[in-house]
Amino acid sequence: MTEKRFIDLVRVEQEPLRRFLLALCSGDSAQADDIAQDTLMRAYVASGSFMGLSSFRTWLFRIAYNCYVDHRRKKHPGQAPIDGHEALNLEDRNTSDVSFRFQQLYQALDKLSEKERTVIILFYFEDRSIKEIASILGIPSGTVKYHLSIGRQHLKEHLSL
Repeated sequence: MTEKRFIDLVRVEQEPLRRFLLALCSGDSAQADDIAQDTLMRAYVASGSFMGLSSFRTWLFRIAYNCYVDHRRKKHPGQAPIDGHEALNLEDRNTSDVSFRFQQLYQALDKLSEKERTVIILFYFEDRSIKEIASILGIPSGTVKYHLSIGRQHLKEHLSL
């Protein structure tokens, strides 16, 4: 892949990528921007190995998700980054960048497990198919459907409190 082609593809995916990471980071735009930058650097370095077996978007979002998981592991060493429910801690987050309109949703999403949150964000915010989400996360489609179902249920509970 040429540098120009990479830049053209990234331009198309830049806003959806940032939206995805911003939602994963519960509205912390500084953290989302750091992860996005890391994602684009890793993608650029690996762009020569992109074979087109999936769409560029799926490939880029897979890298972004892996960068997100890596950042979570660095921030919380020894803590299971994927399946653990974390307590909402607004003091660790730069909430000044969170628009009031989405604050309640971000707070509810933050209470979900990381897999549930990621599946919900990809399915509802980014309009990805079950198959594409499975490819991004590297899990079977049935597992995506399970996390989507349980995530919706948990999100509904958190939003109705």
